[in-house]
Amino acid sequence: MGVRAGVMDVVKAYVALTKPRIIELLLVTTLPAMFLAAQGLPRWDLVVWTLLGGLFAAASANTFNCVLDRDIDEVMRRTRRRPMPRHQVSATAATTFGIVLGIASTLVLGFGANWLSAVLALTANAFYVFVYTMWLKRRTSQNIVWGGIAGCFPPLIGWTAVTGELAWAPFVLFAIVFLWTPPHTWALAFRYKEDYAAAGVPMLPVVRTAPQVAIQILVYSVATVAVSLLLWPVAGTGWIYPVVAAVTGAVFLVEAVRLLLRARAGMEGAQLGAMRLFHWSNSYLALLFLAMAIDPLLT
Repeated sequence: MGVRAGVMDVVKAYVALTKPRIIELLLVTTLPAMFLAAQGLPRWDLVVWTLLGGLFAAASANTFNCVLDRDIDEVMRRTRRRPMPRHQVSATAATTFGIVLGIASTLVLGFGANWLSAVLALTANAFYVFVYTMWLKRRTSQNIVWGGIAGCFPPLIGWTAVTGELAWAPFVLFAIVFLWTPPHTWALAFRYKEDYAAAGVPMLPVVRTAPQVAIQILVYSVATVAVSLLLWPVAGTGWIYPVVAAVTGAVFLVEAVRLLLRARAGMEGAQLGAMRLFHWSNSYLALLFLAMAIDPLLT
């Protein structure tokens, strides 16, 4: 039992390095893009290879992030129980794991889908590691705005896996995720403002007042909803997608306005409103992309 428990602990540690919850969110934006590109059901084997390759790519990037940010993770309450701060995996072993996952992703996407999708995944991986983690994160309060570009690639990967080429529609999907990322991340940073400050990471809530951050969140939320509706004419969707986009977008904007009002009333109220917005932003993106997948099947 002792040996078995030890092996399972090691497996769990390596899985934790990949940040599975973030991977889920990335795959949520990959699969619907494939449905939209195929205007129906894409080939099941193509779906399997694309999602597997995307999983490996995201897991690789997240593993490198854990290695490079282990000093930050050790300081922050939210992250101090990750494998690196707890010394469950060595930096060398984790780096090797990340490299293997990156190679696996490239090969799986290249041979299972096409090499354009593989190159896009590799580009996203490199951008997240070298541009966001190693350069932007510790230097600017706009870190997540530009660093979030890496998380916008999954719709492009899903689209190109089906079509073998890029078009305007996947770039609209790219823009949706790009504009959605700042309000989503800044809302969470409201809750962990002290952690980021202690770790020396200049997230926007650390260097700006609560009302200033809330205004930025509202601006990006309005832009997100506006661009989400742009997909309707660009991709020629049916009626399901724009209805869902309008309704869920309205809720998103209501939560952003509520956050601004609470931020002006005091920081404690802002934190409560920020977490409401953070949780809804997850649901918003999932529902938006789900409607995107269902629309070509039912209209």
